[in-house]
Amino acid sequence: MTRLARLPALLGLCALLTSGAAFAQARLATIPPTAYTTEQQQAADEFLAAREVPVFGPFEPLMYSPQVMTLARSMGDYLRYKPSIGTTLSELAILVTAREWTQDYEWYVHAPIALKNGIKPAVVDAIADGRRPLGMSEDEEIVYDFCIELHRNKRVSDASYARAEKRFGKPGVVDLTAINGYYTLLAMQLNMAQYGLPADGKLLERFPK
Repeated sequence: MTRLARLPALLGLCALLTSGAAFAQARLATIPPTAYTTEQQQAADEFLAAREVPVFGPFEPLMYSPQVMTLARSMGDYLRYKPSIGTTLSELAILVTAREWTQDYEWYVHAPIALKNGIKPAVVDAIADGRRPLGMSEDEEIVYDFCIELHRNKRVSDASYARAEKRFGKPGVVDLTAINGYYTLLAMQLNMAQYGLPADGKLLERFPK
């Protein structure tokens, strides 16, 4: 992974560190590095070597199970930075996942990345509002429909699968499903831990209204 590929994560971390925010975690407080066990220190060292940033975000509550954290980080190294569908469409899938799980921190981190990667503001706003976006590209429509069906119906229709496989191939539909599953895992962990937002963060609207 190149330093350029890691730039969004580095910028995101810098923004968090300079926000002056205290992450209010009612259940799983962030473990200070000085309190790491041997296994946690090894996991943190491997995280730093792979991502070139210290443990942050969803990986902080995961540090209570350092083996799970390391496995999740390793999977994310591919799905976040090198998925076969490309990082723009993967960010769209991540936003759908964050919205479906009403995961504020996941949205806070990835909405700016999606915009930077070329997802239109109107598309991001519609997903945040729980609406099907208008004006999506054909590829975005394929990804959006596939993801929405996975989250809401717990399966993908033959029509949506056929469109996705025709466009992205079998590796693509596997990667797209994995992105949804991986960010669902992180969303579940963050929601369970009640992981807080930085001071400049904004809560997603809770559904149903």
